[in-house]
Amino acid sequence: MAQQPHILVVEDEAAQREILAYNLQAEGFRVSCAEDGEAGLLAVAEDPPDVIVLDWMMPHLSGIEVCRQLKIRSETRSIPIIMLSARSEDIDKVRGLETGAEDYVVKPYSVAELMARVRAQLRRVRPATVGQVLAYGDIALDAETHRVTRADAEVKLGPTEFRLLATFMEKPGRVWSREALLDRVWGRDVYVDTRTVDVHVGRLRKALSQAGGDDPLRTVRGAGYALG
Repeated sequence: MAQQPHILVVEDEAAQREILAYNLQAEGFRVSCAEDGEAGLLAVAEDPPDVIVLDWMMPHLSGIEVCRQLKIRSETRSIPIIMLSARSEDIDKVRGLETGAEDYVVKPYSVAELMARVRAQLRRVRPATVGQVLAYGDIALDAETHRVTRADAEVKLGPTEFRLLATFMEKPGRVWSREALLDRVWGRDVYVDTRTVDVHVGRLRKALSQAGGDDPLRTVRGAGYALG
């Protein structure tokens, strides 16, 4: 469950919010909801999502302002935002995109089209979760067949090591803290000691080195682990 993509819906109309949440859950995503812009910013701070579906017209804090605040912060800048709006004029679309939104969908919208747009953003930020084959050097990971190869030789991994490798391969070079890996691989609602991460990283290293080649994982003292 920890590998499920996490989508945050920020929408002040309860009926719209429920329809979106229902359809996103039916697609296999983990969904959080916020009923206004301020709640949306809090939700992002507490449990950063992979993609945000954000309504423009909301009381207190508009979607444009939420988008602007998220895009000026380094820790949230890279989260894709799909803006929803009844404003169909080109000037409004331009304003939404210039504020930093990755996509702009005009209401009323097709639910099927919106789901496709969410998946398109996930292909960019969480490719393994939408069935893409990931590659790093001579390592290839196929999320659909649950198969990993190194220099064309099959690498046998347990489910936890597989999720760990997928996490590293989605963002090569990023340094993951043990806490961030626990959230992504084990899930936020599971209590696991951070030393467990070290054990599974050790197993992953061993499995990858059995196929030959250098150890691709890097230990960053006081910070965590990175691929490459």
